[in-house]
Amino acid sequence: MRNFFILIIFFILPFNYCEAYEIKVVDGDTIILNGEKIRFSGIDTPESYYRGKKQICYDGNNKIFCGDISKKVLINKIASNEVSCIKEKKPDRYKRILAECFVNNESLSKYLVRNGYAFDYAYYSKKKFAKDEQYAKKNKLGFWKIEFDYPWIWRKKVREGKI
Repeated sequence: MRNFFILIIFFILPFNYCEAYEIKVVDGDTIILNGEKIRFSGIDTPESYYRGKKQICYDGNNKIFCGDISKKVLINKIASNEVSCIKEKKPDRYKRILAECFVNNESLSKYLVRNGYAFDYAYYSKKKFAKDEQYAKKNKLGFWKIEFDYPWIWRKKVREGKI
């Protein structure tokens, strides 16, 4: 029976695992990896572009396109490193692949949340990144030192015509 379980593990992992050869960063929580659009599961970043609008945050009186900042942080973190992802079984409602992706064995999602450039999307993550978000908030890292709307709140305002 032990051999049976080992064989299952070897057959499951290759289907859920991919490595980067071609990568494009779409925004702070979405990449195109080898032609597949991958959304980082369990986190959310400010919007670079949503329904014709860019999400704005405020540093005092200064407007900041915070979605562009998350995207730049992700680009810099990936740099010329290889990205690998562990895919979830089902795509999201927009038919994007959901995955947790890594650079040098470090979760990109955890990195973004812990440094304050993404948020634990508790509705989907079951608070997987809650401690990382608390750390960033306590230490005023990234967006925690400026004024912002959570991305899901901002998108709702856009849908309702309030922005």
